[in-house]
Amino acid sequence: MDISNLSPEQKAALLEDLQREQKEQKAAIQEERVIYKDTVKEQVGHTIDGLQDLSEVLSRAKAEVFNAFSALISLKKDLFGYKEGQQSHTFTDDLGRSIEIGYRTIDGWDDTQEAGIAKVNQFIESLATNEETAKLVKMIQNLLKKDAKGNLKASRVLELKQLAEEHDNPVFSEGVEILVESYKPVRSAYFVEARMKNQLGKSVTIPLSITAVPFPEGMEVEVNF
Repeated sequence: MDISNLSPEQKAALLEDLQREQKEQKAAIQEERVIYKDTVKEQVGHTIDGLQDLSEVLSRAKAEVFNAFSALISLKKDLFGYKEGQQSHTFTDDLGRSIEIGYRTIDGWDDTQEAGIAKVNQFIESLATNEETAKLVKMIQNLLKKDAKGNLKASRVLELKQLAEEHDNPVFSEGVEILVESYKPVRSAYFVEARMKNQLGKSVTIPLSITAVPFPEGMEVEVNF
C-alpha cells in the first residue's frame, strides 16, 4: 500500500487502526503475563506442598532409623562394649549393605578462650628474637589463627598442646590448658547414610537428599535453562 496516495481522512483512519491494533496486542501480552504469574503461583504452591510432604516422610524415616538402631547400639554396648562418645556406628549385612548413623560436630569455645590466647601471647613475647625462636613464634601464631567465623581449630589447639609439652613453660602450658578446657564442640547435624553394592560389586551410597538423588533411569526429564 502506497500511503502517499491516501487522503488525509484515510491516513487518519489507518493510523487509528494501527494504534488500536497495538493497544490490543499490548493488552493481550499483559493478560498472558498475568496468566503466567498466576500459573507460577499455583505451581509453586502445589510443588511446595508436595515437597513438604516428602520432607515429613524423610523426617519420620530418619527418626525411625535412629530409634531402631539406637536399640541395637545399646545391645552392642552390653554384648561387646564400645568406646563411649563415638560419633557414629555402622551396621552391615551379608550382602554388603550398610547403615551408618551418627552426628557431626563443629568447633565451639566458651568465653575463656581469649584468656588462653592472651597467656600464649605472653609466652611468645617472652621469647628471644633469634632465628630458632622466630620459627617457634611463627608456628604458634599460625596455630592461633582463627577461621572465617572467628573460631580456633581444635586440631591446631592439639598441636599447641604438644608444643607446650615439649617446651615445658608454665605460662605457655597454662594458656594452652585454658584453651583446651574452653573447647565446647557443638553437634551440628544427625545423619543417616545407607550403602549398597551396585552391579559391579562396588559400594555406593544411596542418595537420601533431593539434590544428591539422580533422575530416574530411563525417564525423560526436560531441563531448559
